[in-house]
Amino acid sequence: MNRQNAIARAETYFDDGSFFADLARRVAFRTESQEPDQSPELLRYLTDEMMPCLKQLGFDCEVLPNPVDAGGPFLVAERLEGPLLPTVFTYGHGDVVRGYDDQWADGLRPWQLVARDGRWYGRGTADNKGQHTINLAALAAVLEERGSLGFNVKLVLETGEERGSPGLREFCAQNRDRLQADVLIASDGPRLSPARPTLFMGSRGVFNFKMSLNLRQGAHHSGNWGGLLANPGIILAHALTTIVSKKGEVLVAGLRPPEAMSNSVRAAIADLAVDGGDDAPDIDCQWGEPGLTAGEKVFGWNTFEVLAYKTGNPNAPVNAIPPSAEAVCHIRYVPPTDPKQFLPALRRHLNDQGYPAVELEALRDTLPATRLDPDHPWVKWAVACIEQTTGAAVDVLPNLGGSLPNDAFSEILAMPTVWVPHSYASCSQHAPNEHILESVSRDALAVMAGIWWDLGAGQTPVDRKD
Repeated sequence: MNRQNAIARAETYFDDGSFFADLARRVAFRTESQEPDQSPELLRYLTDEMMPCLKQLGFDCEVLPNPVDAGGPFLVAERLEGPLLPTVFTYGHGDVVRGYDDQWADGLRPWQLVARDGRWYGRGTADNKGQHTINLAALAAVLEERGSLGFNVKLVLETGEERGSPGLREFCAQNRDRLQADVLIASDGPRLSPARPTLFMGSRGVFNFKMSLNLRQGAHHSGNWGGLLANPGIILAHALTTIVSKKGEVLVAGLRPPEAMSNSVRAAIADLAVDGGDDAPDIDCQWGEPGLTAGEKVFGWNTFEVLAYKTGNPNAPVNAIPPSAEAVCHIRYVPPTDPKQFLPALRRHLNDQGYPAVELEALRDTLPATRLDPDHPWVKWAVACIEQTTGAAVDVLPNLGGSLPNDAFSEILAMPTVWVPHSYASCSQHAPNEHILESVSRDALAVMAGIWWDLGAGQTPVDRKD
């Protein structure tokens, strides 16, 4: 009974085809939370697939309704071995984005797991069915080897993350006492590099909004009115250039971080190499905030992006001056930036720049920024666990560059949050041909078996046995 045997059990789960079989069965569930007709499938994923798996591991399971009418159900599972033992909270989501069935490469389909050239293709492989399957399989390997875990586990599996996790925060608030734990250890998102393990402890926030300019009713012939009527597409484009430079630098003070990066954050991310693997796009080195490294730009700074821009009819242009223009934009931001200040700051800026007619509207798809200091004891503990397993250095990110509903755990449940991602940046997440890498998946099973083993070994930052 030892750590290495537990890791070997997890690796055997990959090598003998069990992981492929379990993941193939889970990928086959069409859990598209953005499609209302798939609501029964979301519930069936919890009751028919995940509950039997968890009960085999000794979990007590219950499916609970979402406190928000539009939200999907939650699966809560608990394995409690003793009140003096550490308690870990873990999380995953069973829902996926739309399959886009007709857009996948030849021979690939979103609801069938296909292995090809070291990649496993299927919707949910990376986000998030593959990741929570790895964590539960590693948990099973430790349980088989030790006969017990040596710690308590509380798990929440939601079915609405791809729609912004409606009801998750209300659910956590209503069940705060039941869900209390010493730490969250969960998996989502990508590694910084496929070749190295990654930890992140929160995520950048995202604030979505629309800028629009409506000058008149209807379009007017450009031959008769060109040079006489203001063009809203041109005006809005110029307004945008006052917000962000031609090289991507944010020019409005109220949209930038309110304070400099702390020494611990800067030390953790300054030298990180952003590596999305073989299919990653080339980095535009001159883009973004001057004087920052690539890691600092993604994990330590705020960015402004134009997601869509429309004026006239792009699909069928006509020779007419359009009446309106709009841009959908968003800001990725780090703590301690206050997103409530974004629109007031933009309003003042646009007025000062001579664009009072440009209207601003906040959109609903927003997530707060969260972060745990890289010097936190749970971070150092997790790094040591992974390094012992892999012998490799760990990329430590104070926060993910993207966004997760981490605030439900770090703020509402008030626990430190440590995320161990098992995907990579070029996995085609949310797109056709989503996949995971065989190499990363096998490595991740070993990493998680080591973490779960050490969690039950009595040497955690919270040792209740004393």
